[in-house]
Amino acid sequence: MSKKNKKLWVAAWLVVCATSVAVAHAEELQDENWNAKFQTTYIWQTKPSFNAAYSGQNSLKPGHEKAYSFSATAAFGWRPWDGAELYLDPELLQGVPLSNLTGLAGLSNAEQQKSSGPNPVLYRARLFLRQSWNLGGETKTVESDVNQLAGKVDARRLVVTVGNLSVIDLFDGNGFAHDPRSQFMNTALATNGAYDYASDARGYTWGAAAEYFYDDWTLRAGRFRQPLESNGLPLDSGIFKHFGDQIELEHAHTVGGQGGKLRLLAFRNAASMGSFRDALFDAQASGGVPSVARVRKESIKYGFGVGFEQNLTPDIGVFARAGWNDGATEAYAFAEIERALSAGAAFKGTSWGRHDDVLGLALARNGLSAAHRDYLAAGGVGAFIGDGRLNYRPETVLEAYYNIKLVKHVSATVDVQRIANPAYNADRGPVTVGSIRLHAEF
Repeated sequence: MSKKNKKLWVAAWLVVCATSVAVAHAEELQDENWNAKFQTTYIWQTKPSFNAAYSGQNSLKPGHEKAYSFSATAAFGWRPWDGAELYLDPELLQGVPLSNLTGLAGLSNAEQQKSSGPNPVLYRARLFLRQSWNLGGETKTVESDVNQLAGKVDARRLVVTVGNLSVIDLFDGNGFAHDPRSQFMNTALATNGAYDYASDARGYTWGAAAEYFYDDWTLRAGRFRQPLESNGLPLDSGIFKHFGDQIELEHAHTVGGQGGKLRLLAFRNAASMGSFRDALFDAQASGGVPSVARVRKESIKYGFGVGFEQNLTPDIGVFARAGWNDGATEAYAFAEIERALSAGAAFKGTSWGRHDDVLGLALARNGLSAAHRDYLAAGGVGAFIGDGRLNYRPETVLEAYYNIKLVKHVSATVDVQRIANPAYNADRGPVTVGSIRLHAEF
């Protein structure tokens, strides 16, 4: 191991030790002035060989492959003054993805990043300030959690968040399908696949959001920085020229004594993006293969989404999402999905004597716009997909997992994904991805 890697591992262990001491203190507090949380997740994946009539530059390799990811995150929170919360999350990541993260629209491991590599990298994932103003109504208790200090808040309040975080920390939440460290692993199930939310190659960005809570209703809106280049790591500093805007309306409700939520989302991105039609016209005029990289210009992308979650009993919950974006330009920061539909269920193991275990079953169906299909059929490639040609069919992901609580704070998961028409190509697949996940949180 290199000296640089040794230093990173030492730093990670120091974070673990500091967090353990902090947790012991934080658990004694009801209203916290500070807290510290820690998580670590290891995911191992394998896929057997599968049938492929042909392969291209960004194809999923048809041979047998193995992959893994490892993450470790500390989350430190502090209340500097009344109503304010300041958070800092250092994170370490290491991983080797399947096929260099290409060949699938719904990636099989949402923990993998576009910047993943075999050497551990330590970086700042989050650094943000949250300011709340209580405006009356029922008093609610907030429990101590990751990036959340325990205390009391009003059901009617205004909350402003400013800084470095992930857009989906605030938007498109879901109690049953949102966290690949403990729930479904596929990116098409972790969030709305058609939601091309602003982020760097690690999934984080800078920006601001405001949330207005009024009893069972929440309205939130935010603006965040886009990457400087499509799917790149550096962020664009011109947030008034290139940005990702989103607005979401959420309603919490009760049906048959069980809680649920409904969310409506709209987003609008401004960036220098390549149009699929422009790339096709350019290729016709100059010859060769179309490339969105050659025709980038100032463009707008917009889209919509709806999300739903509902407990049927204390031990059974269901969810669904649907999403759409205009599909005229390249995927700039997230997935190559323009039509998204997913649904699933989670079952606690109470009925078979394992209350803390969870069984999850879900189906996601990903689709493309007509312009994107024509682009791929003509040999174009994107950030993640491009087989050189295309026999289009929607990509379908069926995922099942069983999460086993081993001891307090530690769980293991067995996960299977069956993916039909990988990268929307009926001439390739289906492919099966098996996973084992180990997760600890304190």
